[in-house]
Parts: sequence; structure tokens; C-alpha cells
Amino acid sequence: MRKSKLETADTRRRIVDVAARAFRAKGIQATGLADLMADAGLSHGGFYRHFESKDYLVAEACEAGLTEIIGKLETAAGDGIGHEGFKAIADAYVSTSRRDAPADGCPLAGMGSELARADRQTRAAAARGFEGLVDILARRSRHRQRAVARSEAVFALSAMIGAVTMARIVEDPDAPAAILRTVKEHLTAM
Repeated sequence: MRKSKLETADTRRRIVDVAARAFRAKGIQATGLADLMADAGLSHGGFYRHFESKDYLVAEACEAGLTEIIGKLETAAGDGIGHEGFKAIADAYVSTSRRDAPADGCPLAGMGSELARADRQTRAAAARGFEGLVDILARRSRHRQRAVARSEAVFALSAMIGAVTMARIVEDPDAPAAILRTVKEHLTAM
């Protein structure tokens, strides 16, 4: 019996959601399609009914993950306008909870180096997500000139991504918290 178009779309969305979490948690290369499909409750053979290749899935999962984090950060900012909204976003992103739960975090911090070497479609999805994140920060900048606000947002986002990434990498048990705290202090002072 064939699935309806709605069921097929729901299945595809489920695969993308599972993949987005897995890629952020384990990385793109370390995530096998068989395990991913099993986590989605499906057989490995069904993958190619939904995607031409893993690259297509990576691009969609990247986009879905970035859409999710943008939504979370918009929620964190709430009605905060200006610097209060900017600070709320920085606090939500540069946090131990974000550091400790990469599957729920930002794809740029979770798989940035892999995204840089990904196919054009995936890099384009990552770039669109980066621009979306820059936009939510720039809209809450203290600066009224768009170019200055955008420049500040690019700097802040790059620092936020780097802080979370490095806090996951360093081995000194005190260093991760110090990295997050230091970057957050600098962002709050902006």
C-alpha cells in the first residue's frame, strides 16, 4: 500500500529532524545513514525514496537546525528591544546548556568545520542561517546605522560560535566556563 503525500512529507520531515540532531551531536561524517534511519524508525533502504544522497539530507538538516536555533533565540530575546534583546540572545547562545547539548544547539557551532567543506547547497544553507542569525542580532544592536549594527552582529555571532565550539574542545576542566564567561562579558559590553 502506497503512502499518501502527507505521510511521505511527514516521514521526510522526521528524517530531517533526526538528522539535524544527529549531525549537530556527532558530526556529519560520523553519522551513518543506517543508524540515522533506524533512529527515525525506518529501514536504511527507504532513505533513497526521500533523498538523492546524504548531501541533500545534510543541506536540509542544516537549514532545519538553523531555523530551529533562530526561533529559539527569537524566543529568548522576547520583547527585548535594543541591548536587552541582544544580551538575551548572547546569554541564551553562550551558555553551558548550549555547550553541553550540541544536538539542541546551533549547527554552525556543532558542525562548522564540516560545513565549510560541504557541497555548495549545504554551504548556501549554512550561509543563509548565518545571515538570519546576524539579522536577529543586528535588529537589537545599540547602533542605528545598519552597516554598523550588521558589523557588530557579525563580530558578536562569530565570537558566540567560537566560544561554544572552543568550550566543547578544551580539556582543562575550568577553561570551558571561563571561555563562555569571558565572551559573554565582552558581548554584554558591546
